[in-house]
Amino acid sequence: MFAVFCQDRNTMQSKLLPACSVIATLLGLIPAICQAHDSDVAPVDGFPQVLVTTTQGEFVIELETTRAPVTSRNFLRLVESGYYKNSIFHRVIRDFVVQGGGHGRDYAPLPGVPDIINESGNGLSNQRGTIAMARGDAPHSASSQFYINVVNNEKLDPRSDRWGYTVFGHVTDGMDTIDDISVLPTGSAPGFAEDVPAMPVVVRDMRVLSQEEIDARMAAELEAAKQLLESLEDE
Repeated sequence: MFAVFCQDRNTMQSKLLPACSVIATLLGLIPAICQAHDSDVAPVDGFPQVLVTTTQGEFVIELETTRAPVTSRNFLRLVESGYYKNSIFHRVIRDFVVQGGGHGRDYAPLPGVPDIINESGNGLSNQRGTIAMARGDAPHSASSQFYINVVNNEKLDPRSDRWGYTVFGHVTDGMDTIDDISVLPTGSAPGFAEDVPAMPVVVRDMRVLSQEEIDARMAAELEAAKQLLESLEDE
């Protein structure tokens, strides 16, 4: 019954979707609901990895396409279109999150994109190193802005009485870059009262890694670990 209610989001959302959230969260069915709701969502093969290059360093995100199909597809579409290039991390809170994807170097909002359905009931938690969608008060208001959890933030997960914030991936490499960003001095900026890095952190590039690149990075990590173990044995 709740699947039928969720189909007409425009006219019934305010009264019926909170109930849908409770049921779907408890039963773990939100991914299936989202796929039914967004009939144009094509499946994404595997677990794509996105390399994010910033003025502070780089990091890699692996997307949870199975548990967050709508969110992952939306993020990939924006990455592949170049939407995030020259955007900034406009909200940085030590021991909480670093947030970007919504403003350019001049602090002006990026072009608007359609909102997507909330997939926060997918079983993924806002743990350190996970990436999730930022949104407004309305549960289905996420569009392009994302944040990366610097610490465990379970308070952002869904509960039986409210929607949460959709986790759709995690940092597999370069968490030190996120940590460096999270401790930068912050202050005000045009349009922002606080929490903006004093020295802008700019996204120079975002791109999906090829399987060959993923394999090469993994091989390099294994070789580095092997050399470390050998050096410890020699001591």
